[in-house]
Amino acid sequence: MTIVTGQAEALRRSKPARSGVLRKVWQHRADYAYVLPAIVVMLIVIAYPIYYTVDLSFFMTPPGLQLRDKIFVGLDNYSAILTSDVFWRVTWNTLIWTLASTLIAFVLGFATALALNRYFIGRGVMRAILIIPWVISAVAASYIWKWIYHSDFGVIGAILVGLGITDRPPNFIDSVGTVLPSLIVVNIWREFPFAMIMMMAGLQTVPDQLLRAATVDGANAWQRFWHVTFPHLRNVSTVTILLLAVANFNSFIIPWIMTGGGPSNASHIWITHIYELAFGRQRWGVASAYSVLLFIILMTLGYFYVRALSGEKKGDRSA
Repeated sequence: MTIVTGQAEALRRSKPARSGVLRKVWQHRADYAYVLPAIVVMLIVIAYPIYYTVDLSFFMTPPGLQLRDKIFVGLDNYSAILTSDVFWRVTWNTLIWTLASTLIAFVLGFATALALNRYFIGRGVMRAILIIPWVISAVAASYIWKWIYHSDFGVIGAILVGLGITDRPPNFIDSVGTVLPSLIVVNIWREFPFAMIMMMAGLQTVPDQLLRAATVDGANAWQRFWHVTFPHLRNVSTVTILLLAVANFNSFIIPWIMTGGGPSNASHIWITHIYELAFGRQRWGVASAYSVLLFIILMTLGYFYVRALSGEKKGDRSA
């Protein structure tokens, strides 16, 4: 009897809550009507492709087989991926590509921002020049660097031969041992201006009063940076690193245009390997399973990015 009475009481309490939510929705029906087209577009463009990719990852689609004739295989695609030597090679390449590109681009951009934060003649011109790699098209940059690295007509090889450092131009992107570091250099060259801009914006928020007070107290340049400047840049540094990591993990244009994943899969990263599996080999099921794993990783990074933004907003409010 007590249990029945408790359930009835819970139902009575839930009805006003539900009616209150429905009442609020009805009161703001015009607002929801305005955003409804955007929600519908998002469902069509984002939600349905995600659902279809997850669904397709449980099927086998051999080359030449129509998608409507796909064969259900359960988790076989995922097990085949995780037991493949190519998967671990591509994963290792992706980790090296992402970590090296993110950390070096951030450090280089941070150092450049510190240098440009001081006033000197021509600072505006220098800022404009350094931002060029970031604003030009990634496709154009890839083709330019492909010719710079060219083993026969490349500028770098010609300079090295002209200086007598090597007898013949090195194979930067045609060698298994040098292709990935060469691509990382190109990626860093293109991305460090973004880190520079972010950190320059963060440096503008450092209070001059604190820096002057630290100088009066006898703090040197390093102590002022470590105890005053860097704490104010912690949140923007975290956001910048996460944005760079997400962009690098999902980067496609530079490695695909410059090498196509070669030679011998030495420059394949996850996104280029997925593209080759889907559109080159027509293994849609395996490519979809790869995409699901990539989506989970990117969502994890996105979670930390949102946490970093939330922490930054809380810090601004407390300040």
